[in-house]
Amino acid sequence: MVEAYWNSSLDWNPSPIVALATSVDQSQVAAAREDGSVEIWLVSPGSVGWHCQLTIHGNPNSRVSSLVWCHSGSRNPPSGRLFSSSIDGSVSEWDLFDLKQKVVLDSIGVSIWQMAAAPYNKACVIQHELQHVGNGYLNDKSNDAEDEASETSENEDDDSVELHEVSVVENLHLAMGCDDGCVRVYIITNSDELSYNKSLPRVSGRVLSVTWSPDATMIYAGSSDGRHESETSHNLCLSIYHLSQALRAFIRCWDAKLAHEIYRITVGLGGLGSGLELCIWSLLALRCGTLVSGDSNGSVQFWDSQHGTLLQAHSLHKGDVNALAASPSHNRVFSAGSDGQVILYKLSSGDDNSSKGIKKWVYVSHVRVHTHDIRALTVAVPISQEDRLADERDERIHCKENSADKKAKRIRRKEKHISFSYHKWAHLGVPMLLSAGDDTKLFAYSVQEFTKFKPHDVCPAPQRVAMQLVHDAGVNEMPLLLAQASYWLDILCVHTKSGSVTNMGSSSHGALATTDLLVRVKSKASRKIICSTISASGSLFAYSDHAKPSLFELKRAHGRSGWTVTKRQLPKKLPFAHSMVFSCDSSRLMIAAYDKRIYVVDVGSLELVHTFAPCCEEHDEEMPPSEPPITRMYTSSDGQWLAAINCFGDVHIFNLEIQRQHWFISRMDGASVTAGGFPPQNNNVLIIATSSNRVYAFDVEAKKLGDWSIKHTLVLPRRYQEFPGEVIGLSFPISSSSSTVIIYSARAMCFIDFGLPVDQEDECDLVNGQDSVIIKKLQNSPINGCLKRKLKESSLDTKLSDRKNFEFCAFRDPVLFVGHLSKNSVLIIHKPWADVVRTFSAPVHRHIFGT
Repeated sequence: MVEAYWNSSLDWNPSPIVALATSVDQSQVAAAREDGSVEIWLVSPGSVGWHCQLTIHGNPNSRVSSLVWCHSGSRNPPSGRLFSSSIDGSVSEWDLFDLKQKVVLDSIGVSIWQMAAAPYNKACVIQHELQHVGNGYLNDKSNDAEDEASETSENEDDDSVELHEVSVVENLHLAMGCDDGCVRVYIITNSDELSYNKSLPRVSGRVLSVTWSPDATMIYAGSSDGRHESETSHNLCLSIYHLSQALRAFIRCWDAKLAHEIYRITVGLGGLGSGLELCIWSLLALRCGTLVSGDSNGSVQFWDSQHGTLLQAHSLHKGDVNALAASPSHNRVFSAGSDGQVILYKLSSGDDNSSKGIKKWVYVSHVRVHTHDIRALTVAVPISQEDRLADERDERIHCKENSADKKAKRIRRKEKHISFSYHKWAHLGVPMLLSAGDDTKLFAYSVQEFTKFKPHDVCPAPQRVAMQLVHDAGVNEMPLLLAQASYWLDILCVHTKSGSVTNMGSSSHGALATTDLLVRVKSKASRKIICSTISASGSLFAYSDHAKPSLFELKRAHGRSGWTVTKRQLPKKLPFAHSMVFSCDSSRLMIAAYDKRIYVVDVGSLELVHTFAPCCEEHDEEMPPSEPPITRMYTSSDGQWLAAINCFGDVHIFNLEIQRQHWFISRMDGASVTAGGFPPQNNNVLIIATSSNRVYAFDVEAKKLGDWSIKHTLVLPRRYQEFPGEVIGLSFPISSSSSTVIIYSARAMCFIDFGLPVDQEDECDLVNGQDSVIIKKLQNSPINGCLKRKLKESSLDTKLSDRKNFEFCAFRDPVLFVGHLSKNSVLIIHKPWADVVRTFSAPVHRHIFGT
């Protein structure tokens, strides 16, 4: 029986999400946080596959104001190119292959409030009315019936295609709404810089929102016009103050080619206020000819985009409307703002007796799951594969695997969707709405059944604290915990206390654990820390920021108490790292650098002893590295093996004794690796968990999939396939005889014993919905001849065993870390979400009670 020791004393301060954007193929969602980082989330049906695929640490001093994912042509991946604008007036491109932020436009001298990309047309036609285009998603007509409620007419459900001739946009254009009242248009080129195209005539006030018409012939800009003579600072807080002094607001329609004003709309009707303090925060142009605006008075207004006349106005928000989004069919509009509400409006026919048959935008319902202001909305479509970003790499790499993936993908489209237990609305190819804001959370909603299902918490533990546990550290013979904050490292001593602690999880209880802070090391010049590690002895630790890696030694100070930290000088010109790890004997430090190489440093002599260049073929080892950056590394306890995993899930195995790459393992089922490690009882076995909720055991020395995986990969219990939340870590018992491992997410943990057979109950429901490429290869091997017989033997062995494999323990509060203190005890670091929320700034919106 494993005893759990719980601790909730660590600080956890996730950063608010300020912008969202959906990739061109709608398979990924980018989330920009206030601390300058950008996360790439794979959009997936259900909980299986929801995965933060990439995290790029950008400039924390440059706040992102908007994100745009643009078409990029045939040379780039189908997801497109990701750009962001900033309050400081610069524009950056986020390299999703090299994990870098590249400034493509230096500051223009004024703040950029919003940025919009012109719709991309591949031919001289566009799809009209309710067909899914614009973000790269084409809807099957089989989904038409699901798209409308019973009260909607058949005309609204019709996804028929009407073709209209329009001019093709040869170059991709970006329109930027700027603080000086000007809309600037730039051209996206294949170079690392944007090309200036034109500026629309400057207006009084500030352009806060901008969008293109669906045919890219017009630009709509929302502004806060008024007297701003005293505006000299572009500080965000001062800017928001000045905006509150605006006396009026306009929406202007501009001819995108001729750069002249077609008409302007004076906004000020409806809303909570008197119309004196008005800002147009968001604009949305629909294919049906409707223009939607959201303003600081809490109004969502629908306009005739041809004439600029008001169609409907809804004043249902109790604060600023910060974001708007439309369903792919453009017959549903969602709004969100500072009151934490997401409101749905639907296009419906008017009175049947009306001869004109006028359609109206009507309020349907609202949902409030955010505790703070909502800053962004976007719509995406779940997929079953997550190798979209990896298409940017050389075509010769994994060409056979890619071909197999495509074949498997076509087969899966014909198969019946997996029915996920916690939701019935999340299916492949069915659009979902995502919202994010100041409470740091990311929620997903059903677009077509918005009122029927509860939103899904995509990220129960946003920006969790990175931690590493050292058992019986030599420096004080007590467990040490390394906790990585944004700008410092904490090394804490862990103490366990006896006494029952209940209600920690749904099926477990335990005792308390306390922590004492030994040392805190702050980063130089307040640079953000990217990664960190601590040695098995606890005497050495290291971190890397965007400048360089740093190494430190921890010693007990002379006397009874106190600790000293000494900085050790690493070799000069070492690039900054995405991942770092010590060898088991603490003699070497491996640094996975941003230049895609792995540097091995001898800790004793502080010299660079070797450099690995990860590759997929042996003869490529001497060539410049072309693989994606390494983001995870694990070492075996005997010091022989180093497993280096890139951001897309490819695994490189290096032999540290002979200093050569030993093996390359291509992505398993196109999924990313979320956790891994070498169990102490067998140094030749590498265990990894993937974002598709698979567990693999590899025989590293033999360069093959382990016997356990060959036997059980296709028949993992459904309770594990539907593991709640993304797997974030593994923990092995401190015993050379134990064959167990704990796999955990922020919501639950699972005990797996590789010495026990997989439970074969409900065998018809156990087979995974996605076929593995490696398993397919094994089906043609001699091993597969006895696979069926082994499965039957496994079922018999299970009946004879009293212990059930794949046991689960659910958590009540989000868990940040699980690690073994001994063979039969674990440390669980958790934090009640209510305690985290108390650290956030107060919401902008104030509830008016009694109204």
